[in-house]
Amino acid sequence: MSSWRKAAKANQKTHKERHQPDSRKHLGLLEKKKDYKKRADDYHEKGATLKLLRKRTLDKNPDEFYFHMINSRVKDGEHHELEKEDEHTPEQVKLMQTQSLKYVNMKRTIETRRIQRLQSQLHMTEVADSTPNTHIFFVDKGEEKNFDIARRLDTHPALVNRKSNRPRLADIAHMNLPEVEEVMKSTKKLKQKTYNELAKRIEREKQLTVVQQKIELKRHLKNTKVMKPKKIRRGTATSAPIFKFQFQRKK
Repeated sequence: MSSWRKAAKANQKTHKERHQPDSRKHLGLLEKKKDYKKRADDYHEKGATLKLLRKRTLDKNPDEFYFHMINSRVKDGEHHELEKEDEHTPEQVKLMQTQSLKYVNMKRTIETRRIQRLQSQLHMTEVADSTPNTHIFFVDKGEEKNFDIARRLDTHPALVNRKSNRPRLADIAHMNLPEVEEVMKSTKKLKQKTYNELAKRIEREKQLTVVQQKIELKRHLKNTKVMKPKKIRRGTATSAPIFKFQFQRKK
């Protein structure tokens, strides 16, 4: 080694990594780059080993057993596939192939708000009709025996228990309305129509929720690098599949 190189090496400053600050001493020693390197190499080495063992397991004597044998049978010398329940309905397949996650989430939010609005309307009607009447009438002595509430309220006897839309007899005659039974029948029909619409929207919201979960799960499965997640339960037309993902420590 020449004298010039010796002099240059002697003048070099030794690089020292900083120590743990005093305010963070309770957290232990500060991890250095060499420590992180060892931990990262160990993590990748174990991942590669598991991947290699999994491949060897699949390649070991494949004629003895394979998981597809669970879903197939040989009957009368012919191989048959076991019929499975369809995992996706045609509507779900069309949505997942043509629409994005944002669109499905937006439509599900709209259905949820409409459901809440219909439920609140029906709830107010039911509460109004089911609340006990506490109105007090003051009558003369002896008049309570023959007291007629419908005559006192000047309305039809069939409308006495109603809390809303209870017209008087004079108004009914003046407005030339149909019979009271027909009015009540139309009101009941309108309420049943609202219940039918509510049931349809609830079912629609459930379908959109399943589609949203399936799209999100499909996106997560694309991000797996080393080991694929373990499938706990297969999906159906009414529920998304369940996977168990491998725990990964973040940096």
